Amino acid sequence: MWRENQEELKQEFFDRFTRGQKAELIPYLRSFVTPERDARIRSVLANRTRHFTIVLEDLFQTQNISAVMRTSECYGIQDVHIVEKEYEFMIHQAISMGANKWLTLHNYQNEPGNVKRCAEHLHTAGYKLVATLPAENSLFLQDLPVEDKAAFWFGTELTGLSDEAIACCDCAVKIPMYGFTESFNISNSVAILVSNMMERLHHSNVNWQLSDDETTELTFEWLCKSIREPAFIIQDYWKRK
Repeated sequence: MWRENQEELKQEFFDRFTRGQKAELIPYLRSFVTPERDARIRSVLANRTRHFTIVLEDLFQTQNISAVMRTSECYGIQDVHIVEKEYEFMIHQAISMGANKWLTLHNYQNEPGNVKRCAEHLHTAGYKLVATLPAENSLFLQDLPVEDKAAFWFGTELTGLSDEAIACCDCAVKIPMYGFTESFNISNSVAILVSNMMERLHHSNVNWQLSDDETTELTFEWLCKSIREPAFIIQDYWKRK
């Protein structure tokens, strides 16, 4: 049980430890990564945010799901929420390029009320729910304020967001388009929206960085994922102590 590979680490592994234990273990785990890796983890964490998050409702093309995760990770968004309905959530590793390894994924499996449960979870966490919807009364992307925490909802490739999801959202946003085609591909839509919102966020006065507790949690997780057999190393630490 103590010899999990870093690629197979599940959330249950990280939940074994209290935040105090994680903080204690971090300096020891750092001794097992190169200074360059340690610096990279610190640098990425300094630019991570939970001010914005992404919600994907029932996407069925694994390449789109994986491209969205890759875009989110590249721009520093930590959480992606996946709401399943007809289609099971799957990752295309060749497209995600391992981005899912560094993200916190929230999977709402195909059960009655999962859209509402996702919406309630995000509302409780202080997010404004924003539907991406090319409707006449939707806000243009550049007019959406960056000050509020926002969860951006994207729907399935064929029909977009469900009526249930739209009803859960607080407002809607659209990307300006000037051609004949009515909408962008889902992965392009996410890339355009996230690029715009993150660029504006970085130039704002909003305190968008992770909290100290969040930084501790992710530092521990990413160090474990950066070394071989972290569970064995941690067990050895407790034995020595």
